[in-house]
Amino acid sequence: MRVGNAIYMDYQSTTPLDPAAREAMLPFMGDKFGNPHSSSHRFGWEADASIEVARGQVAELAGVNVDDLYFTSGATESNNTAIKGLALGRRGARGKIITIATEHSCVLESARASALFGQEIEILPVQPDGLIDLNRLENALSPETFIVSVMAVNNEIGVIQPIREIAEIVHAKGAWLHCDAAQALGKLPLYEISPYCDLMSFSGHKIYGPKGVGALYVKREVTRSIMPLMHGGGQEGLLRSGTLAPALCVGFGKACAIAAQQLDTEKARAERHFEQFIAGVAGFDVTAQLNGSAHARLKSNINLSFEGIDSAKLMSSLRRLSVSSGAACASAKEGPSYVLDALGIEKRMADASLRIGTGRYTDDGQIDDALNYLEDALNKSRRRSWTK
Repeated sequence: MRVGNAIYMDYQSTTPLDPAAREAMLPFMGDKFGNPHSSSHRFGWEADASIEVARGQVAELAGVNVDDLYFTSGATESNNTAIKGLALGRRGARGKIITIATEHSCVLESARASALFGQEIEILPVQPDGLIDLNRLENALSPETFIVSVMAVNNEIGVIQPIREIAEIVHAKGAWLHCDAAQALGKLPLYEISPYCDLMSFSGHKIYGPKGVGALYVKREVTRSIMPLMHGGGQEGLLRSGTLAPALCVGFGKACAIAAQQLDTEKARAERHFEQFIAGVAGFDVTAQLNGSAHARLKSNINLSFEGIDSAKLMSSLRRLSVSSGAACASAKEGPSYVLDALGIEKRMADASLRIGTGRYTDDGQIDDALNYLEDALNKSRRRSWTK
């Protein structure tokens, strides 16, 4: 996507709002202003009906039962509700939470916060390719384990975890599986893995919908074990109180309906641009490495580290190419990426890493221009060795 003289390639951070989703939202910022929880007049009925249509659109793309899908403010709230809600629902009974070192920070922090409720936390390492070690997971499970949280697609390195195999191990031990699917919705056929998950989290702005809205899927038999984090009017099946924003829900739903029609197209485009980009970088006069599995990954996520590059100079030289040096949620934290550190990547390489994200509005010409910008920036950013 071009905006002025800049090329946007940070689609893992956020996606542009699809024009059709924006159009669907506009009436709910005007005459259709009703409170969806007002049940005594047509303004409320109209807003409520539109939200239920949107709920169905999200549920269909996610491959889950519409009656078990709850709107939230985004994946962060969904992840917090899934993990801390289940921990609080144990009402003081000690249990164990398992997650992995490369999870999104809101999952890791929700797990750590659950220790305040008396829960044991185990954060498993990953293998050098970013994939979980299934044998290590099986050995970590105990009778006290009540939830395992593993994301479908890593937001920083694009690695796709084997959710079905993970679920088989987790369920055999009597635990629930929560999956942060924010980066997977609309990019993978989630109906292939959603039947194996007990809870799943989604986000609107990762799928060309609006910011400020997401969803949490909770399998019916799990809902009675969750304590809500938001108390009040009892909206969303008592799981999440608060007035829903019809415009945001409708925009999210429309974005999901569009994504459902374009799954195959988006996959093919991502794979083509991945090959084009990797081939271009291979021609640079610099040593580069792809971080994370080359095969079990979402091809729209290209995370690269460069040998002998000054990271500060690299980022300052990329003014016309909008990419990320890590996850957007961690941009305020100092130090190297904890995800790359978990893969065992040396600090000097982790510091000189970029996450390049392609998406719906990326075309072949933008890939070529991005490669030219990147090559020029790398040439300007080489570390120099000075000798007397």
